Amino acid sequence: MTHFPTSSAGILPFTSSTPFTMGIELELQLVNRRNYNLASDAVDLLTWIEPRELQKQIKLEMTQGMIELNSGIHTRVDELIEELKDLRGALNKGAQYLNIDVSGGGAHPFQHWNEQRITPSERFYHLHEKYGYLAKTFTVFGQHIHIGVANGDDALYLTHAFSRFVPHFIALSAASPFYQGADTRFDSSRSNVVRAFPLSGTAPVQTRWAEFETYYDELLQMGIVASMKDFYWDIRPKPEYGTVEIRVCDTPLTIEHAAHLGAYAQLLARWILTERPFVMRDDFYLLYQYNRFEASRFGLNGMLALHGETPATSSKLPIFEHLLLQLQLLQPYVQNEVEELTLKRLRHMAHNRLSDAGWLRQAFAQRGSLNDMMRLSSELWMDRSPPSYFQ
Repeated sequence: MTHFPTSSAGILPFTSSTPFTMGIELELQLVNRRNYNLASDAVDLLTWIEPRELQKQIKLEMTQGMIELNSGIHTRVDELIEELKDLRGALNKGAQYLNIDVSGGGAHPFQHWNEQRITPSERFYHLHEKYGYLAKTFTVFGQHIHIGVANGDDALYLTHAFSRFVPHFIALSAASPFYQGADTRFDSSRSNVVRAFPLSGTAPVQTRWAEFETYYDELLQMGIVASMKDFYWDIRPKPEYGTVEIRVCDTPLTIEHAAHLGAYAQLLARWILTERPFVMRDDFYLLYQYNRFEASRFGLNGMLALHGETPATSSKLPIFEHLLLQLQLLQPYVQNEVEELTLKRLRHMAHNRLSDAGWLRQAFAQRGSLNDMMRLSSELWMDRSPPSYFQ
């Protein structure tokens, strides 16, 4: 590990926030009703959002077939769900004026990156100039989860500790089995697109915010980054919000599932910052890439490699089994009935190896058409049909 001198200059001050509060961002697909390909209508859609104050929580993304919902700050998952329903209602109503639909899912199954239009914005034009075709291939759809922390040192510990559970979040949210018209054999093909960016991957193994500030300032002075937005890490601290942001999830097919993923992160954060179960060493990310791949490729059926103190104590077990064990550890940290519902829901998914990727494959098998699969997916997200496997 590279050791940077500590900084007292406050180069990147960390804004304290209420620990274990949560908020989520959802990148959503806009699809036309003719063949359910992506519709480049995001700019027009934003003008139709009512009431107008909700426009602050509905934002444009890199390309014009995408729109992003941003929740407020919450302590309870049921309150988050109610807010998301209001945002969805406003989005659905605006979409009707343009004769388009909205869908979750981590990747559109048959769009072509070269057909996508960059959203008019100085930042997006800059990113397109900087990253070339990668900017348009970034027309994939993720859920970001923010968890509040009290200070920068806690943020770094949580950033690293959350990485142990990246396979859980990828497997539980996986919703992009199809890409460019083909079944990729991955549950989450979106994960591979994100990895192409040069500042993707994992944060440096640092545990003190002062060290991280100096690292950040060095990259700033070299012109490698201009802000924290330039880090495309799977998990990153967000000092301006006072949060740690998990960025590995595909956008789920329903808002309920998205909200419960946020609640899972909230429960994990309580456990992690109370128990401090991990020691941050130079080899902390030694097995990270393998485990990430297994989750992206095989979902809950992937194998998780666990690094022991010695080779003899290292082991592997299915991701769904590791998830079930972790859910047991979280039980004492449940504070209300809706968090109990989160654990029950995730146990059900783990026991039965259920995922949105499986739902999409089943819908395609039944309909024989990716277009029709997308129609059903949009009906699911827009709440025109009930979720299938959580009844």
